[in-house]
Amino acid sequence: MIPVSLGLAVGSLLLFAWLAEVVLSESVVRSDEKVRAFVHQFASPTLTRAMRFVTNFGDWQIVLFGTVLLLLILLYLRAFNYMKIVAVTMTGGGILDGVLKDTFHRTRPEAFFIPRPTTYSFPSGHALISLCFYGLLAGIISLQWRTRWQRVLTWALAVCAIGTIGFSRIYLGVHWPSDVLAGYLAALMWMGAVRFVAVKLDERRAAPAMASPPEEVPTPEDPTPLEN
Repeated sequence: MIPVSLGLAVGSLLLFAWLAEVVLSESVVRSDEKVRAFVHQFASPTLTRAMRFVTNFGDWQIVLFGTVLLLLILLYLRAFNYMKIVAVTMTGGGILDGVLKDTFHRTRPEAFFIPRPTTYSFPSGHALISLCFYGLLAGIISLQWRTRWQRVLTWALAVCAIGTIGFSRIYLGVHWPSDVLAGYLAALMWMGAVRFVAVKLDERRAAPAMASPPEEVPTPEDPTPLEN
């Protein structure tokens, strides 16, 4: 049976590869423009203020601060395995975002409500990094809960936060919708791969302990100590 994490990574990779192949096609460009226009018709001063606030939670400064704070908390709790996963996931996610942007060189659309960023557009870094960070945070927190509803609530809040950040990038006009979708796919691909490797390493470390036979314990009838 294919592990869920491996299936997630491979599936996301295939979808990302397909999207990257067709992203500049006429049909995708036309769809991006239609979605932008549809979202823009609901613009209002109140919604614009809300989206400008929400999008900050996907900024690299905020995510970096949150990552460092999370690492310090995990260090205090001596949760070293979690620390490794957080460090690898977030560092790799940042590198992946930069490499993909420089690879595809997609020009950003004209922004609606904020200055247009100077970096390339594909994929959305906010979508990629926010899924990595808030997904990790939800995963770590949910493992501490004992009841199902607590875990469901934790993941529901994380999904809402991640989705709203991605939507804010479309609303503000700084990304094409396909950029946001590609950011999510890239994040799922990377997180699935990290999870798969982490599980395999844990299994490899646990294998010798499970394979070794239990030590004999001297009994009163056999008081001779065990020989090394």
